[in-house]
Amino acid sequence: MKLQGNKVFITGAAQGIGKSIALSMANEGADIGIADVNLESAEKTAQEIRGLGVKSIAVRLDVSKQDQVVHAFEVFMKELGAPDVLVNNAGITRDTVLLRMKEDDWDAVLDINLKGSFLCCKEAVKIMAKQRYGKIISISSVVAFMGNAGQINYSASKAGLIGLTKTIAKDYASRGIRANAVAPGFIQTAMTDILSDTVREEMKRAIPLGQFGTPDDVADAVLFLASKASDYITGQVIHVNGGMYM
Repeated sequence: MKLQGNKVFITGAAQGIGKSIALSMANEGADIGIADVNLESAEKTAQEIRGLGVKSIAVRLDVSKQDQVVHAFEVFMKELGAPDVLVNNAGITRDTVLLRMKEDDWDAVLDINLKGSFLCCKEAVKIMAKQRYGKIISISSVVAFMGNAGQINYSASKAGLIGLTKTIAKDYASRGIRANAVAPGFIQTAMTDILSDTVREEMKRAIPLGQFGTPDDVADAVLFLASKASDYITGQVIHVNGGMYM
């Protein structure tokens, strides 16, 4: 039980990659806080996690709203105790090329993907610094390093997470806080499931391993960074992309 006794706060964890991370950590003994804008789905995930024999709560959270972030951490502290691990997973896309992108589309993606992580890190660090221990893990993307057509806002937000991660790692290492990131490539999700076979095969040709990753592949990397096995690692990025970016 690699995370026995740990308290983990995960954003955007009601479904998809976030849910896989939550289940992986719960299976290793952690109590899990599921924070998501969709409270109904978050509660279903929390109920599933409680079935594994650990504690879990669900809280509605729009990570771009500071008052909601503060409230979510207050609820977490009251119900589960001080967080040992924060996973910044909440994220959205609003894709189009630069000249067609509306300012609202830029702002929405940066607000959720980057500002939201900043707000959650701020609350987590307040607590972790006092206990002189904590792990912050942010979910970036391969496009932070490669760029991607039609994703200027998403690429910028995920690249920003790398700078945020490395700076927190330097600022708070003396307080026992480790900050790292995971950068997934093409992951098998509901979004890739609806693509045509032709498009899927074209995407796979860009991956040296010749296949999409799974949400569990990402969860495994996050689990490592959350565990004691990574205690001497901070300010780093683990690439989970099948060789797309080296």
